[in-house]
Amino acid sequence: MRLFVRLLSALIGLALAAAGVLLALEVGWGWWRPGRGPLFVPWDDWRDRLAEHSWSAPEARYLAIAVAVVGLLLILAAASAGRRAIRLTDPANEVSVTTSPRSLARLVGLTVRAQENVAGAKVTATAKKIRVRATSRLETEGELRPRLLETVSGLLDDVPLVRRPKVSVVVDSPKDRR
Repeated sequence: MRLFVRLLSALIGLALAAAGVLLALEVGWGWWRPGRGPLFVPWDDWRDRLAEHSWSAPEARYLAIAVAVVGLLLILAAASAGRRAIRLTDPANEVSVTTSPRSLARLVGLTVRAQENVAGAKVTATAKKIRVRATSRLETEGELRPRLLETVSGLLDDVPLVRRPKVSVVVDSPKDRR
């Protein structure tokens, strides 16, 4: 969702910048050639067409409702794209401590990669779940998985997390494919 909000904000920013440049060009053209018509945008035609409509017309109300709905959807999208912090136990009153999922994943990844017979590991972490995908050339999943689960559980015992996430470990090994 954060990617969507970032792309949307970039597009809205570009549209506002283009509208600002267009407005500056129109104002400059109007000052330079006051008797002539507009440069790009037919302002006079738009003003005349809008004067024909009333604020109490059904089209104006439907448009206002549509704009309000789109605005609420944008607010919800921005609110749901918030930072996903993982809470740690508070060391003192009035002090709160958080960490990012990326930092927790790095910590778990370093610990898993330091284990014997682990060739590599990919770790993703959220506040609810930690997924470890390790690769080994020398051990099978049945041999390595319990040891990695124990290692990650021991690490999570040392990290002062408020809520302990579930741990999922998968081992890819060429020995399992034989």
